[in-house]
Amino acid sequence: MSWFSKNYEKAALGGAVAVALGLAYLGWSKSGGVDEDFGTGLKGAGNNNTAVAGAERIPMALQSMQLDRTWKQALDAERPVDLFTGIALFVARSAPEKPVDLLKDAPIHPPIPNTWWIENRIDPGYADSPDRDPDGDGFSNREEFLANTDPNSAKSFPALIAKLMYAKDESLAWVIRPGYGSEGKFPFTYEDGQGRKNRVTAAEMIGPDELFFSKEPMKNRFKLLGSEVRKELNKKINIEMEVTIVRIEDQRPNKKGLVYEIPSPLSEERKNEHVQYDRTAILSLEALGMAGNEIKVEENTAFALPPDAPAKDYFLKSVTPGSVIVEYPDAAGNRQTVEIKKGGFPQFNP
Repeated sequence: MSWFSKNYEKAALGGAVAVALGLAYLGWSKSGGVDEDFGTGLKGAGNNNTAVAGAERIPMALQSMQLDRTWKQALDAERPVDLFTGIALFVARSAPEKPVDLLKDAPIHPPIPNTWWIENRIDPGYADSPDRDPDGDGFSNREEFLANTDPNSAKSFPALIAKLMYAKDESLAWVIRPGYGSEGKFPFTYEDGQGRKNRVTAAEMIGPDELFFSKEPMKNRFKLLGSEVRKELNKKINIEMEVTIVRIEDQRPNKKGLVYEIPSPLSEERKNEHVQYDRTAILSLEALGMAGNEIKVEENTAFALPPDAPAKDYFLKSVTPGSVIVEYPDAAGNRQTVEIKKGGFPQFNP
């Protein structure tokens, strides 16, 4: 057996000691070069001032945060200046070299003041600006100004009576002719412009307080109130004669209480003197998008504007082929009347 086999533990121990001594020497030899390898040494004396740059402005910044930063309308000699929107400039056609000052110069569309256009943000730069209708309610800028309503809101508009037009009338002409009576009772015949006829025969004569006719047309439309004898001038022979006058009351709802006085008998020659009319006006509200829509209203009846409004505040007092008379409430609630000619609008007295 060799020596190493017998003494390997001693050999291993000796080798370990030798390695340890070598590492120890190496560490000792390098300890002096740490500063060079890692640069851990401080260079210079450093800054001993601990103050923060700009710290003196902190109180000012804190105070500024307490101020009211709300943006307010800028003014230039009491004139508002909009800092974010361009300002439209205007010149007169007659003097293009001179700008128009809307706040200082005379109204460009009298009687509307220039400030009205500015306040309502409407362009006054067109020749027809007063006649334009930006909200589409059927009323022009001029009409909205005069009525003190909002020209930019279709829900704010002047009195609708101003836009009520009379288009035409639908009239039914009719006549009742009493015949020869007996003991206060009379026969009657009826005819109208539509060619319809009706009659009460001598065998069915009507007495006071009785309704007639018993069938259409004009069923129960009339009531006989009575009769009386009067003296009237006969124009043909220029002599006063006794004439029996029959008094008939209309029972139609819009004519209830209207009394017709007709001579008995009424001759064919004189029947045109006693022709009556049932008249209906064809109206149109030229506003609120309803222009051209027919509104049929019978004479002496109430109606609403617009037609679907809950309150019938308007009243058609009379209808003729040439005009109508309408009663309406004014701004103060007082009842007023106005004439509207055919094809036109109301003409109000200034």
